[in-house]
Amino acid sequence: MKKLILLLLFIPLVSFGQDAQEYFDSGAFKANSKDYYAAISNYNKAIEQNPNYADAYYNRGNSKYNLKDYSGAISDYNKVIELNSSQVNAYINRGLAKGGLKDYSGAINDFNKAIELDSNVPEAYNNRGDLKYTLNDYSGAISDFNKAIELSPNYVTAYSNRGAAKYFLGDLNGACADARKAKELGGSDELIKLLCN
Repeated sequence: MKKLILLLLFIPLVSFGQDAQEYFDSGAFKANSKDYYAAISNYNKAIEQNPNYADAYYNRGNSKYNLKDYSGAISDYNKVIELNSSQVNAYINRGLAKGGLKDYSGAINDFNKAIELDSNVPEAYNNRGDLKYTLNDYSGAISDFNKAIELSPNYVTAYSNRGAAKYFLGDLNGACADARKAKELGGSDELIKLLCN
């Protein structure tokens, strides 16, 4: 009888334990609230429950990226890619993290891989263009920004970035036109002040 009572007392405790999905959902809520440390803690628990939970690694990587832990983010994106080598966003975000570490060659390779997997993702082109801009390849950057805009005609950041690249190539009219288009789509006045003198 004692064993039965203990067993009956234990069953409700077991049923209240969180599963990997619940920890993941809690982590996502914390991340949306910008409480990245708490989010990481929840994603850690989700991964403990399910070591092959690619989405938990991905979101944990995003939280680490937001905390500027680029190496930690890269490690998580590596795991996502190990679990699902066709996860385009893992390559894009790993590229961003590599860019944060100034590994521009590695970042461009990741954006190239993302484009190889899905050539219709404007962020991959914009991010690759941003790195080309950083490396003073303004013509290459403009080509990537053009593709990003072709895929997403209201992509404010791509217009802003393209305007800056055009400015450095001496296309002042084109730079100003892009700054005005970015503003029209909800961008900042600052770019107009810089590019439309």
